[in-house]
Amino acid sequence: MGINSERDIEANMQIGPTDQGMVRIFIESQGVEVPMDFEPEEAEEIAEEILAAAAAARVVK
Repeated sequence: MGINSERDIEANMQIGPTDQGMVRIFIESQGVEVPMDFEPEEAEEIAEEILAAAAAARVVK
């Protein structure tokens, strides 16, 4: 499975700060929970990557 492989799976995603000063991305799907914690600087890098991907996706359309 790659970035361009479509799947018909629903998932819930939550993003927020933890009480330990981390940023958590929490994904839940089909009874599986995946919590991912990042330092604030890492979270900012991820946000920049998401914005860059959104810009690139606009060009494709």
